[in-house]
Amino acid sequence: MTDQPSQETKDYKSTVFLPVTDFPMKAGLAQKEPAILARWEEMDLYGKLRDRRKGRTRFILHDGPPYANGDIHMGHAMNKVLKDIIVRSQSLLGKDAPYVPGWDCHGLPIEWKIEEEYRKKKQNKDEVAPQEFRAQCRAYADKWVGVQKEQFKRLGVMGDWDDPYLTMKFDAEATIVGELLKFAESGQLYRGAKPVMWSPVEKTALAEAEVEYEDIVSTQIDVAFEIEKAPNAPELVGAHAVIWTTTPWTIPVNQALAYGPEVEYVAIRGRQLIRKEGVGTVTSGDDMETHWDGVVLIAAKLFDEFRGRSAFLPDNDQFNEPLWRGKGTDLAGAVARHPMHALGGFFAKSRPFLAGDFVTTDAGTGLVHMAPDHGEDDFALCKANGINPVFAVENDGKYREDWLWLGGQGSVINPKFVSKDGPICTDLREAGGLLAASDDFKHSYPHSWRSKAKIIFRCTPQWFIPMDQRQAGAVVEAGEGILPTPIVTNDPTLRELALDAIEHTRWVPERSTNRIRSMVEGRPDWVISRQRAWGVPIALYVHRKTGEYLVDKAVNARIIEAFKGAGADAWFGADHQALLGPDYDLNDYEVVNDILDVWFDSGSTHSFVVEGRYGPDARADLYLEGSDQHRGWFQSSLLESSGTRGRAPYDAVLTHGFALDGQGRKMSKSLGNVVDPLKIIAESGSDILRVWVASTDYFDDVRIGKEVLAGSSDAYRKLRNTFRYLLGALSDFSEEERLPVAQMPELERYMLHLLAKLDADLRSVVDKAADSENWLEFSRYTRALMDFANSDLSAFFFDIRKDCLYCDAKADPKRRAYRTVLDTLFHALVRYAAPIIPFTAEEVWQSRYSNPEESVHFLEWPEVDAAWLDQGLDDKWAEIRNQRDQVNEAIEPLRREKIIRSSLEADVTMGQLVPSDGVNFAEIAIVARIETGKGDGIIVQPSEWHKCGRCWRLLPEVQEDGTLCQRCDEVLAG
Repeated sequence: MTDQPSQETKDYKSTVFLPVTDFPMKAGLAQKEPAILARWEEMDLYGKLRDRRKGRTRFILHDGPPYANGDIHMGHAMNKVLKDIIVRSQSLLGKDAPYVPGWDCHGLPIEWKIEEEYRKKKQNKDEVAPQEFRAQCRAYADKWVGVQKEQFKRLGVMGDWDDPYLTMKFDAEATIVGELLKFAESGQLYRGAKPVMWSPVEKTALAEAEVEYEDIVSTQIDVAFEIEKAPNAPELVGAHAVIWTTTPWTIPVNQALAYGPEVEYVAIRGRQLIRKEGVGTVTSGDDMETHWDGVVLIAAKLFDEFRGRSAFLPDNDQFNEPLWRGKGTDLAGAVARHPMHALGGFFAKSRPFLAGDFVTTDAGTGLVHMAPDHGEDDFALCKANGINPVFAVENDGKYREDWLWLGGQGSVINPKFVSKDGPICTDLREAGGLLAASDDFKHSYPHSWRSKAKIIFRCTPQWFIPMDQRQAGAVVEAGEGILPTPIVTNDPTLRELALDAIEHTRWVPERSTNRIRSMVEGRPDWVISRQRAWGVPIALYVHRKTGEYLVDKAVNARIIEAFKGAGADAWFGADHQALLGPDYDLNDYEVVNDILDVWFDSGSTHSFVVEGRYGPDARADLYLEGSDQHRGWFQSSLLESSGTRGRAPYDAVLTHGFALDGQGRKMSKSLGNVVDPLKIIAESGSDILRVWVASTDYFDDVRIGKEVLAGSSDAYRKLRNTFRYLLGALSDFSEEERLPVAQMPELERYMLHLLAKLDADLRSVVDKAADSENWLEFSRYTRALMDFANSDLSAFFFDIRKDCLYCDAKADPKRRAYRTVLDTLFHALVRYAAPIIPFTAEEVWQSRYSNPEESVHFLEWPEVDAAWLDQGLDDKWAEIRNQRDQVNEAIEPLRREKIIRSSLEADVTMGQLVPSDGVNFAEIAIVARIETGKGDGIIVQPSEWHKCGRCWRLLPEVQEDGTLCQRCDEVLAG
């Protein structure tokens, strides 16, 4: 439409059919959304939706449980919104798509918070009764479940909030222990002493998923072990085998030395020089004195690196002609003595040289000191050679009080304790065994992701689920000590079952398959025990003489029933003789009081949520979490289900990235770059945040900040205005006005074609049955929807047909066709948008169909006729739109210079038009006149025609500005 003319003979404004709607342009989401949410709760939207979808094909997205600990953060918001979008979209397809939110309530995150409160009050947790401590943990978890529940609901997440699942509910704890006992009954448990990741701060074993890696600076030392015997190289007796380590605290637990069988070693005589006492600047050799001299044994390839660390000076031409040169195999049978051998006892024992295929020459000295208590390779090699752990380091990181060297001292993760000037290096230096020490080695090191403290590998008795044991339901036989020996069968191992399940699961994006596969292929046995208080106990009885755990289904049934009545507390305060029954004497059995790894808890949730609510044969259609859950929940669920059911608990798994700040940095309170979702909701509304989530390429890490949110707000505003236009344009539409598609103009049929294309595109994202590579790629869904609304509708279809809507007679077939298509568009678009912007979609729907008992979220996928697809129309109109764009581009300079005020005032001369049979191109381009066949370019000039006073079009029949054109005259004449 052009600007109103300066002179008019009459005001025709009241005769124009302008859109009418109360739907506001300004959203005011922060104020409106709580009221809409309250209405949904009052009408029991979720419950009624379940009733309406009852009996339909079910789609189950099983919720990965967040910890009930603190306010939600952006990662929570992104995760929950994405889940809600998927669940709502499946409901839109007509499926029964329940959503049961859940929480992980056990474990260290909650214990740690309670202990923090104790520390503030200067209380000792160990002095508090276990039942009281557990009760406080339960109350803390319950409090945060309530807080987070309201925050998730405010995001617009629809679910069974009245009956969520909690791992601390009694029935859940009973099921979890029941799942554990399934492993026990099938012989898939053993208790073994082997190194596990251990937190001295939290005093418990940790799973791999509970560990994160940070760059630190450690102390590196080179230590000399004097060779006592070398049957294959007697000339090495008296030489010193040099080892290098970045964990000096393991030297007091050393029991052997490892060599690489194919590594070339050399023995070189030399000495270390240090500055004489009292000398300032060294000016000559007279200012130095010998600190250590002797023969060192080291890998030839690494000698220069060692010399750089230690300032070792070879005698004469020793490097080119060493005292001895040989392969690692020559060291077989050799023994050395510990540098602290003078202490006697444990330290006086000879340290054997052992062949280790893990020894390399990448760094160090090519010789590795072995402490079977504190390394997986160390443990395996020593065990194979009859060397057992000594359990010298206790749960708090200190050496045992009775340990000969540094007894009662530590902690071993204390930087000062292990530094070059700390007690370990000082004692080694005084004993003549320390050749080099510096506090400057930079490397990545594991930390507890809860306490942020360094962890260690520590050998302790723990409970494991074996990854490579072949068994078929047989009970394991007692073996050496507490390590059972399984019965060997040809049945698949847990690792094999899990890897097979991975291949039969759809992973989204597809590349995530490699990540989960590599993690399962390389993972060790699953450590399921923790030495904590708040969790589900490993409810087993171990025979004191044989070391076997009791497997009796009747006993197990009594245990499960006890848990159903009182939860995990039933075990800690149980009458264990009653649980054992008359066939067993409690005095013969050790009651296990370790608790389960929380990953076993969450890995078992499919059993009491999916199967517990929907039947024993039910399986989740989808798991959805962040990429870190390949080593966490995705994997623990896979292993738990594979071990008890022989399959994965899910059909598909979606992995999303992490939310970063606007500059792509990890959010951190210390950086001050945390983007709080609760603040965004309070200021802008949930639907803006949901548009951001749906628009991102969430398969990778995503950014959020002021600029990003501004883009989301703008995209939302445009879509809202599209709905506002549709509501206004359809204000008095009735079924009597509807026109059959066959009677519609070509433009309307073209728009229906575009709608059918959009429908197929969106459906490929939502409907798994479409077998599309775009499945669950909602950034594609959102982009397609927004582009259609902005480019195809607002900037094209609506723009062209405004004149028809405002000025044609109400009964005119073209206007009826346009409004019929608008009605079709409205019903499609409000449904398509509902999963993304549920609050706004509800507002839009109620604006047109106000009914307190109904909701847009009861609706199903729109009926879009595939027969509307017409590739011929698509090709033709693509060319027409291209020429329209060229005309608009040519008009713009005249409008900018104010030669014309509107495209309606333009006469356009151009070359040949594309085939446009039946199309009025002047109407499509919204210009006064089009003349073709005159040159190749496009020429625009002001029209000489006059402007209609009602429709403002410049037409030849208008005699003067302000009088009526023929169409408007006929409309007003009736």
